[in-house]
Amino acid sequence: MKTYNFYSVIIGTELLNGRREDKHFNFINKALRERGLKHEGNFVINDNPPLMENVFKMIALDPKSVIFCFGGIGSTPDDYTREVAAKAFSSGALETNPTALKLIIDEFGDGAYPHRIKMADIPKGAKLLENVVNRVPGFYIDGRFFFTPGFPSMAHPMVIWALDNLFEKKSDKYTCGFKADCSENDLIDIMDALPKDIELSSLPKIENNKKTVDIYLASYNKDKLMLWCNFFKKEMDKIDKKYLDEY
Repeated sequence: MKTYNFYSVIIGTELLNGRREDKHFNFINKALRERGLKHEGNFVINDNPPLMENVFKMIALDPKSVIFCFGGIGSTPDDYTREVAAKAFSSGALETNPTALKLIIDEFGDGAYPHRIKMADIPKGAKLLENVVNRVPGFYIDGRFFFTPGFPSMAHPMVIWALDNLFEKKSDKYTCGFKADCSENDLIDIMDALPKDIELSSLPKIENNKKTVDIYLASYNKDKLMLWCNFFKKEMDKIDKKYLDEY
């Protein structure tokens, strides 16, 4: 099974200046987790072409990267995503996709001209993502880089289709969690001893002036997980630190 690292890029000046609230991060994060897929990073950025291109190219340096991008594929002057995607992932040129052209004309008739028709211009070689709200499609490149509208009702079905049809769902991870009755600093040597393929999350808390740490370990291999979960607890016993509230 091939492993991918999933990134989300949410484009919208209106999010950063507070005029709108983001509706995409929680959705994509939940959709990935439900399929056992790894959400490596999320970026919320302005409608700024150089910034957009730099973010796209930076993510693409990860050979396992998959991008879901939300916003900026419309026909207004501040919609730059189609052009920037062409520069970052294709030949640099846009071409009129005949299927997208027909869909837009069928949907809007004479109202497709002179502006909406521009949304049929997508990066050369890109494939289409169906829009279930209206027929203006999103698109994707190389089976890894997906570009959707900013409207959740349009974008989210595109993402679900891509995840369900182009990527294999992983088995659920096995988990081990408990609360350590000590400070996070007390446990660093134990954490350092864990193998890199055991997922570790450490969340320190201070409650009523008392320090505790929520420890979470995860792995697709149940036996390996339990081996290292027990190792963690035994090492805590050696330094006289207690654990409680297993979950």
